[in-house]
Amino acid sequence: MGRAPQKRRIETRQRLLDAAGDIVAEAGFAGLRVDEVVARAGVAKGTFFAHFPDKDRLLAELIGARMQAALADIAAGPPPDDVEALADRLAPLYAIMASERAVFDIVVRYSGAALETEPTEITRNFVAQDELLTGWIARLQARGLRRDVPARLLAEGVQAFATQAIALHFCVLHDPVPIDDRIRPYLRAWLTRDVALS
Repeated sequence: MGRAPQKRRIETRQRLLDAAGDIVAEAGFAGLRVDEVVARAGVAKGTFFAHFPDKDRLLAELIGARMQAALADIAAGPPPDDVEALADRLAPLYAIMASERAVFDIVVRYSGAALETEPTEITRNFVAQDELLTGWIARLQARGLRRDVPARLLAEGVQAFATQAIALHFCVLHDPVPIDDRIRPYLRAWLTRDVALS
């Protein structure tokens, strides 16, 4: 008997996610409104808050799912052979993160850096990115990539530079430069030069 309420709860949550996904497809992430989500899902507003503490957590779930799908596709391919190939491989993930200012704001908030107490798919994605990058970079180090810094630190630097490049993309003081054009110089400098650490 306890199975039926659990099944209904899962179905209701999925209806909310599906409704939200439809709204995002039509109006973007910034256009998502809780009132419209519950109307489309055919549930009360209180039901929404029984599943998600706020709109941002719903956004984090939607964005995290996209990021996880992109990272799975990236990881399924062969490891990159050089820094340029690494940048090419990461481009789809960065395109999601830079698709809208609202998306980037949620990514930064739920990346694990902003002291959120519960991990989300975005948090897990950043951890998985770190693992994937560390493996790729260690492999590239054996093929001539800079070796004066551990692969894990280099991987964390790639994530930091990506976040910085996307932040500059949205900054009102900078000209909009495509993320790919902004991130590549960082990656070349960080991964190929012998930079003294003080």
